[in-house]
Amino acid sequence: MADCNGNCASCASKGDCSAPKEDPVKPTLAKIKHVLVVLSGKGGVGKSTVAANLALGLKLRGKQVGLLDVDVHGPSIPKILGLQGERAMSDGEKLLPAETPEGLKVMSTALILEKPDEPIVWRGPLKAGVIKQFLGEVRWGELDYLIVDCPPGTGDEPLSICQLIPNADGAILVTTPQQVATLDVSKSITFCNQIGMRIVGLIENMSGFTCPCCGTFTPIFKTGGGEALAKEYGLPFLGKLPIATEIGASGDEGRPFVVSHPESPAAKAFMAVVDEVLSIG
Repeated sequence: MADCNGNCASCASKGDCSAPKEDPVKPTLAKIKHVLVVLSGKGGVGKSTVAANLALGLKLRGKQVGLLDVDVHGPSIPKILGLQGERAMSDGEKLLPAETPEGLKVMSTALILEKPDEPIVWRGPLKAGVIKQFLGEVRWGELDYLIVDCPPGTGDEPLSICQLIPNADGAILVTTPQQVATLDVSKSITFCNQIGMRIVGLIENMSGFTCPCCGTFTPIFKTGGGEALAKEYGLPFLGKLPIATEIGASGDEGRPFVVSHPESPAAKAFMAVVDEVLSIG
């Protein structure tokens, strides 16, 4: 069939014209100044908690921010942000992201499921397709930052994001101090190097616990492993985040700790990380 640029009757009626179609992702990305991808080598290191608080921290610094949860099988961002049970709506053309009270825009597979306990049993192509939809068919609007929360490892979702956003500003890697975690994060570093994604920096999460009663510091998972890994690979070290009771409680309550406990040592440590990210650009 001849190239009709989408104007022929056959194209309009059948939708089978061979004319090239515009990639819906490109117009979306044109309105987003910075894209940061949050990665971890293994689960259980607090990556989604870091992503949620990073996005809100940037919002508290006066930025327009979106948070895209591409952990298709285990989406936890809506729960952390108090959006569990909400559904993404449409304006007739595109999906509208959910919004937190602070104005953070959020999209996740958890926002399109009818039941919160409904499993998603998808292989790679379907996951890549929904990630593309979340980028190109969601009305994100003008953003200073889009934070992308990926599942652990180096599988389909991180690869899809890197392919769809080849000019992303870079990755933020999250680890805990112990060697079993830093070993897996070293694989994420190699992954980023292989696909040509810049690494913005590394965050050491769960870096010790200070008792709120007596002030005794206890390195539950050791401390310094993430900082040593960053030094080994010549990466920017964005900071250490402590273990704190308010972090777990605020996530369960749907009020991230940078908002619910802004004066806590954990929140201040995290806002220092946010400022590091802003300074790197």
